[in-house]
Amino acid sequence: MSTKIYVGNLSFNTMEDTVRDAFEQYGQVVSCKLISDRDTGRSKGFAFVEMGSTQEASKAIASLDGSNLDGRNMRVNEARPQESNRRSFQNSRY
Repeated sequence: MSTKIYVGNLSFNTMEDTVRDAFEQYGQVVSCKLISDRDTGRSKGFAFVEMGSTQEASKAIASLDGSNLDGRNMRVNEARPQESNRRSFQNSRY
């Protein structure tokens, strides 16, 4: 079972391949997505990496959290489920 990891505090110059390469040292990277601003295309400074197994993810988190990548100390932890961003219109005046 794969595990999704949050990678924060990345340099705005860090490329997706650089993040992938860092995590591939600890196992199979199923996916790697550097998050960018929809309007400007500029990196938002964080990414999500999906590792092939829970064990590989745990090893990557333990090894990479606080480590330096492109001049910044990464924050690496297991990703939390996405919260809904929908507004509640029940109490709106529309």
